[in-house]
Amino acid sequence: MSTSWQSEIEPDPIHISGLGWALISLRCLVLGVLVFGGLLILLTLRLFERPMCGLHRPITPYVTQFVCRNAFRVMGIGFRTTGDLMQERGAVVANHSSWLDIFALNARKRIYFVSKAEVAKWPGIGWLAKATGTVFIERNPKKAREQTLLFEQRLKADHKLVFFPEGTSTDGLRVLPFKTTLFAAFFSEHLRDFMSVQPVSVVYHPPKGEPNRYYGWWGDMDFAPHLLKILATVHQGSVELIYHPPVSVSDFENRKVLAAYCEDQVRRGHDKG
Repeated sequence: MSTSWQSEIEPDPIHISGLGWALISLRCLVLGVLVFGGLLILLTLRLFERPMCGLHRPITPYVTQFVCRNAFRVMGIGFRTTGDLMQERGAVVANHSSWLDIFALNARKRIYFVSKAEVAKWPGIGWLAKATGTVFIERNPKKAREQTLLFEQRLKADHKLVFFPEGTSTDGLRVLPFKTTLFAAFFSEHLRDFMSVQPVSVVYHPPKGEPNRYYGWWGDMDFAPHLLKILATVHQGSVELIYHPPVSVSDFENRKVLAAYCEDQVRRGHDKG
């Protein structure tokens, strides 16, 4: 049984014009240089950063941020944000609509994603995720204690961890109920008293004349055709990040109450965006 969200309406057909193919060629070339050049620089810096700083990454997250911010410029997608970034130690939780979310959230803030373990095995994407410090977790209750310790290590190293509590991506037109399981780790004895959580709404605005779910990537949709569609778009839309005020975990009774609060904040921002 698939755990991915599925739309009752088939994805919109993809048509690429001659100009679109020219844009794909040009943008692929520039993005390739940007992404893989950035990756080469990042890996080189990690050779020195890791032995000197351990879990701390004082330099390489800036490389990731530079690459992701400029990726939107290359693709021609507008990018804007509102709200202040959380200064406290803790995690960011956001709705999930597309693989573009990773670029958008990285472009605004130096962060580390928390992802399902399967992603580590995806060709290309898994490799990039590992290089940028993604935390991979298994949906196995027997691993809960081990994963809580890992979160604790990363948070105490001042890593801002990013979760997608919906557990899957959608068409970008909705926010699914948040799964509360991951929030349980925030209430561990060693995290609850110092940890904060910042909800973020990710809102996509489609190109003029295109359906509202244009940037959504969900269910069984293949990555390559969606990527080509985005790269072939002549007049792009935009992505908007709305950062809500962070809250202290200790102000909430339990994971369910905290998850419900974050979901409400994200949904309100999404609906207004």
